[in-house]
Amino acid sequence: MGRRMEYDGDHAAGRLGVPQYAFRWAVRTGAVPAPDAGPETWSRAAVEAMDAEAIRTAMGGGPLSGRQAADRLAEALGTPAPSGATTLVELEKAGLLFSLSADPEQLLFHPGQIATLAARPDPARLLAGAALLGPDQAAARLGVRRTDWDHLNRLDWITPDQEVRVKFGAAQGGTHRIPLYRTDRIDRVPADHPEADWDALRALRKGQRSPLAKLTSGAENRRGSARPHGVPEYPGRRHVMPAAPTA
Repeated sequence: MGRRMEYDGDHAAGRLGVPQYAFRWAVRTGAVPAPDAGPETWSRAAVEAMDAEAIRTAMGGGPLSGRQAADRLAEALGTPAPSGATTLVELEKAGLLFSLSADPEQLLFHPGQIATLAARPDPARLLAGAALLGPDQAAARLGVRRTDWDHLNRLDWITPDQEVRVKFGAAQGGTHRIPLYRTDRIDRVPADHPEADWDALRALRKGQRSPLAKLTSGAENRRGSARPHGVPEYPGRRHVMPAAPTA
């Protein structure tokens, strides 16, 4: 077998005998040179010139798991820990955190990142805004019925930020995907769509027709205009997933 002439990050870490998370942190902080053989790829010469001890020093101690990171944030702020890893994923998507793991299901963070985030003037607001709610919780937060929330999704006034799989019993259809929404995006919907009468929506009772039902989204308008003249549209039934079981 010929000699490897190019290395991705994981192979470079193996060549140097350092943990993959430490190599990723070194790349992030500039402790190793930028890739010289393509996106996230280093030449053999570049890898051989890297200082393994400098990479270990840059990392310092071991990384924090997602749960440990959430607990440390909560301890620093004196607040309840963010539930699960979903909030940390949102903070990572916003560029406020950087996971040192290639596996999105196994988050790893440098302790310094958490300390830096906790030292910001607005970490509590950031955590609250990045918290994720299911459809029923989101509807309750806006003060509307779940049926009205479904219309908001149909109209593309809001879309899920993440999805999780929840296992139900066989009688409820087994595993379902539950959409999750950021609280800061939920809170912005009324301001983003003043065309809706939010006071009237919030005053609706069970069984009353939603004024949102007569509105169509841009995508629905495009589909409608593409139908042959005189051919009616018969929308299929929308499957509404059951609420996630509570602990």
